[in-house]
Amino acid sequence: MQARPSTPRSHRTSDRTSARRSAGRVTGALAVLASAVLGSAMITSAPAAAAPQWAPAGSAKIHPGVQMYTEGGQCTGNFVFTDASSNVYVGYAAHCAGTGAATDTDGCLADSLPLGTRVSFTEGGSLLSEGTKVGGGTLVYSSWATMDEIGTEDANTCAYNDFALVKVDAADVGKVNPSIPFWGGPTGIDTDGTTAGEQVYSYGNSSLRFGVELLSPKTGISLGDAAADGGWSHPLYTLTPGVPGDSGSAFVDKQGEAVGTLSTLGLAPLPLSNNIGDLAKELAFAQQHSGIAGLELVEGTEPFDPIL
Repeated sequence: MQARPSTPRSHRTSDRTSARRSAGRVTGALAVLASAVLGSAMITSAPAAAAPQWAPAGSAKIHPGVQMYTEGGQCTGNFVFTDASSNVYVGYAAHCAGTGAATDTDGCLADSLPLGTRVSFTEGGSLLSEGTKVGGGTLVYSSWATMDEIGTEDANTCAYNDFALVKVDAADVGKVNPSIPFWGGPTGIDTDGTTAGEQVYSYGNSSLRFGVELLSPKTGISLGDAAADGGWSHPLYTLTPGVPGDSGSAFVDKQGEAVGTLSTLGLAPLPLSNNIGDLAKELAFAQQHSGIAGLELVEGTEPFDPIL
């Protein structure tokens, strides 16, 4: 903002009076300038983004466990996230946007669909149809694409960092609730892993289950942390094992804290077990490399209740 021009003098004054008036003009000019600078700062500062208004948990169409279709392939949403600008994201597995074989597990070597790929939120999808579309979003982060881009070499990170984010379309944010259906929560993020025999909880319905809602809530037992992978993965058994389409599903512990996201089906040495990627590590990697400022997990609006 330009400084205001001084008022021209029209007559002479004494030196002392002149000095006093000059000092007064300088003080006044500084006050005006300070006011102008403060006023400018107030005008140009961006207002704080309004927090998202969540849909009621009982009627929300987009939530943890929602079916997500990417170019015909179905996976399951895990948790809801926001950023410093109050954008809303739903997480799922990075391999859900993979372009290679279903057996590809090394995210540093596998190819992925590009960021900007459209993703549909759907309910009632089965082998017969993709069900009813309830919203849409855009792939904005993939751990697989990111690890390839930055040249990640750590074997455990490459093998188990299987996490992606879909930014919910602005028109569909009002359909979102961050609570896990049936269970409630999440109540935060687990940071110390799991112990053998610890109970875990999940929710989702692969299209292979033909929409049988009774199979959506799942309980499981942790097999303890895999010591060799640096805490990146947690093997477990669930009452009905995770199948294709369940990929990406959220898992919480007995306190309702987010433990991880479903990544792979274990065949050996523990047949029909599943492996979940550690959310604390996956999210920390995304916070460092996604370019999304203020990325964080959103806790559920409903209390966590593990009682069946």
